[in-house]
Amino acid sequence: MVPCRASLLSYSSSMTGRVGAKGQVVIPKSLRDQVNLHPGDEVDFELKDGQIVLRASRLPTALGGRFARSGMAARLLEDRGREPR
Repeated sequence: MVPCRASLLSYSSSMTGRVGAKGQVVIPKSLRDQVNLHPGDEVDFELKDGQIVLRASRLPTALGGRFARSGMAARLLEDRGREPR
């Protein structure tokens, strides 16, 4: 890791933060920018091997063409939601 001067506002891909009184944490802007995460975006949390994993939840794009009004996308998403993670 390269030493960082106090005036340089850059973060590595791994950093430490604090959990606030309401259980909130701040995701550093540089990391949010790297994954295109914006206020109001949904994220998924998963407990994996004793670690909390945060993943940006991307909404699927709407189907077009002959499947646009078939309801197939909603059924597939519902079915996928029932699958174990």
